[in-house]
Amino acid sequence: MTAEHPSQDHLISVLVRDEPRVLTRITELFGRRGYNIKSLSVGATEAPGVSRMTFVVGGSKGIVEQAIRQVEKLHDIIKVIDHGLEKFVDRELVLVKVRITPETRVEVRQIAEDFRARIVDVGRHALTFEATGDEGKITAFIEQMRPFGIIETMRTGRVALTRGSNADIPSHVYHDGQTQALEPQAREQQAREVGNLF
Repeated sequence: MTAEHPSQDHLISVLVRDEPRVLTRITELFGRRGYNIKSLSVGATEAPGVSRMTFVVGGSKGIVEQAIRQVEKLHDIIKVIDHGLEKFVDRELVLVKVRITPETRVEVRQIAEDFRARIVDVGRHALTFEATGDEGKITAFIEQMRPFGIIETMRTGRVALTRGSNADIPSHVYHDGQTQALEPQAREQQAREVGNLF
């Protein structure tokens, strides 16, 4: 009997139109098919009316490819980007509230300085730090603070962009979905143009 391959993390970005329930539809799709979403970040893009969702999905390569194909079929999906196919830059943010004593205050602050974390709140018995970086840096920072006593943490989840200009990015990185997500916008534009003729 062969051992199962361990689950790997895959980083996927999805460009979507800003429409009600689009996030719900995507997460429900993942849930129904048993895909494990380990983190999720959502934010506006440079294009008005378009948001970017970044998922960290756990599973085999085949599972992730199935997830991409299913997401592409949803309405309002503009583009799916598989960051595992090309070099990318990623970051996440964490807030860490650490217990301090007069004896540990200096050491805790020194560790934070080594990680370029900054203090965002000061209490009598705790300091709250903000740190940004890739997943490895954030995990290492939390582990360095753990022996002092972590009271609370909050991680945003990863966000990512493929390195280079869009012209440099191979076409296989972008998955063109089977969706008419942009058609409503095109129809609205055509209607306005026709209206202007009369």
